[in-house]
Amino acid sequence: MYSAPRRPGGFTLIEVMITVAIVGVLAAIALPSYFEYIQRSKIIDATTKLGDYRAQMEKFFLDNRTYDNGGGACGITPPTPAGGDAFEISCAFGSATTYTATATGRPAAGMSADFKYHITQAGVKSSAGPTGWTSATGCWAVRKDGSCQ
Repeated sequence: MYSAPRRPGGFTLIEVMITVAIVGVLAAIALPSYFEYIQRSKIIDATTKLGDYRAQMEKFFLDNRTYDNGGGACGITPPTPAGGDAFEISCAFGSATTYTATATGRPAAGMSADFKYHITQAGVKSSAGPTGWTSATGCWAVRKDGSCQ
């Protein structure tokens, strides 16, 4: 009796190349979405910290009837960013009754310095982002298309 020789098990080169191509296409689609998701989570962290800072400034104002710390600066010193914080909070003192708090992206933590989120003592919000992001007045843009929070 004659039996046909057995084919060795395994994959052919073309099968492996097709699999690699499929994985490459999926990665090209998934990775940008993932990085945008991470970026949006960092933006939410920044806007939350700005809201917390504004609440502290309002408490300071209620206690002192001024936003001035007595030395011509904002009454509450903005928090120092930790090593992994993607944004740095700053305060621009305007007068005894005005200020503007700003969250600026930190390149060392993976955010462009072009990301800027502002809030005033009156609660007026605005934001600007790097090229490709839509700026917003009256709200904080958390997506590239300018969708607001």
